[in-house]
Amino acid sequence: MANHRIAVIRGDGIGTEVVEEGIKVLKAVSENYPFGWTFEEFPWG
Repeated sequence: MANHRIAVIRGDGIGTEVVEEGIKVLKAVSENYPFGWTFEEFPWG
């Protein structure tokens, strides 16, 4: 399984909501394909 590191920068405003939905999509992909994700959050905005 390939594991990918993803930098998560939620930012300000709508960014927090958009990033959260993007993470959900990536997790759904990993359930059906041989991908793994490691999310590292950065408190930048």
